[in-house]
Amino acid sequence: MKKILLLILLGFSFHGFSQDVKYGVRGGYNISNLDFEDTPVMANKHRNSMYIGFFGDIRFTKTVSLVPELQFSAEGARIEVWQLDYIQAPILFKFRLSEKFRLAAGPQVGLKIFKENDDMRNFAYSGVAGIDYKLTHMLFADIRYTYGFVNVFDENLAISAKNSNIQLGIGYKF
Repeated sequence: MKKILLLILLGFSFHGFSQDVKYGVRGGYNISNLDFEDTPVMANKHRNSMYIGFFGDIRFTKTVSLVPELQFSAEGARIEVWQLDYIQAPILFKFRLSEKFRLAAGPQVGLKIFKENDDMRNFAYSGVAGIDYKLTHMLFADIRYTYGFVNVFDENLAISAKNSNIQLGIGYKF
């Protein structure tokens, strides 16, 4: 039984090393806002900012791949006290629709950086959906929508809002 288990584990490892893995960078423009449950006490204008990060693209088949990423993303609202900068880790499943288009979806976790004791939560959990367009063999453009699952404000406040973000960007695969 132990020999069979060892053979299965070795088979998975050889199969895993034979996968097509690409690495790359991506960055672009953020349009973000806070989606309040009730009417906000201040004007809630969107924040225009940027994001930048890197990724690995692990292709399982010709049509399905897993894409873990690590990125910096400036989000929140225009008002300075509601500006939230994150280090985020999306884990996306990408599905090839055609030679040029791929659909992406998956979860994302974010760690708030730069600010402390600001009555905002330090962790953010979101869902991500998007689409990629292949410009060349190594260059692509993408658009993504991210929506938060949890309140960005601490529980002791009587305010409830979730992050809402659109990313327009470009990426390069090495």
